[in-house]
Amino acid sequence: MKYISVAEAAKKWKISERSVRNYCAQGRIADAVLTGKTWNIPADASKPTRKPKQSKKPRTLLDILQEEQSSKQHGGIYHKIQIDLTYNSNHIEGSQLTHDQTRYIFETNTIGMEDKSAKVDDIVETANHFKCIDRIIENANYKVSERFIKELHSLLKNGTSDSRKAWFAVGDYKRQSNEVGGHATASPEQVAAKMKTLLAKYNRKARHTFEELLDFHYQFEAIHPFQDGNGRIGRLILFKECLRNNIVPFIITDKIKMFYYKGLNEWPKNHERLTDTCLAAQDQMKAVLDYFKISY
Repeated sequence: MKYISVAEAAKKWKISERSVRNYCAQGRIADAVLTGKTWNIPADASKPTRKPKQSKKPRTLLDILQEEQSSKQHGGIYHKIQIDLTYNSNHIEGSQLTHDQTRYIFETNTIGMEDKSAKVDDIVETANHFKCIDRIIENANYKVSERFIKELHSLLKNGTSDSRKAWFAVGDYKRQSNEVGGHATASPEQVAAKMKTLLAKYNRKARHTFEELLDFHYQFEAIHPFQDGNGRIGRLILFKECLRNNIVPFIITDKIKMFYYKGLNEWPKNHERLTDTCLAAQDQMKAVLDYFKISY
């Protein structure tokens, strides 16, 4: 067999000598022989074809949130979601802090007040809610578990006036009966079993549809497992599960909260109102993603 040198092959194929050596080392030139430090290449060898470049996997919203969270980036989608989700979720539950005050707490870790006072619990729960959002971003790819749900509740209620009540279980299921919207919820004795059943059924599937996420949200709120904070914990989990299933997440704002509450009440018989409300909220999030040029 007749051989040619690396230099001759490089000239013949119109590539660099370094490329020829790399092809030889990678075994991409059949019958090329290394003698000492010199490659001998069959004269009739064909130039190896370039390997097609692997297309990069598109970056998801979750990827971007995790990157911006890690780098503590301000002014991006992570920054906006922290403020908007925290403000709206707390506000529809009775917090009197404004959107600007919520933003100020997030950006400066201080509270700016002018003429009126603010409840300490509103401030504490706002700071705690930021931590909860961080936790759902960090754990978005994991299945929902009782441990994780209780951890979110512990984060949200830590340091509040509720946490100083002997009967209030921070980070654990309720000890006293409660209701939501005039409807009875699971009794304290039923909660653990109902939550285990709900999560076992939900986690049988690796991925879920938009409607399945809403159904899980309704089931969670119907159980109402905690003494307080169920709405915020439920919406945090819903946001997390949208990220895990690569579904555009959404924020329930004060403007649509009544449609949201009515939709939850009607869900067992009619899915239309809650679905339409959440789709409208999702459209608002899509407009935000378009602004930040994030694909979905």
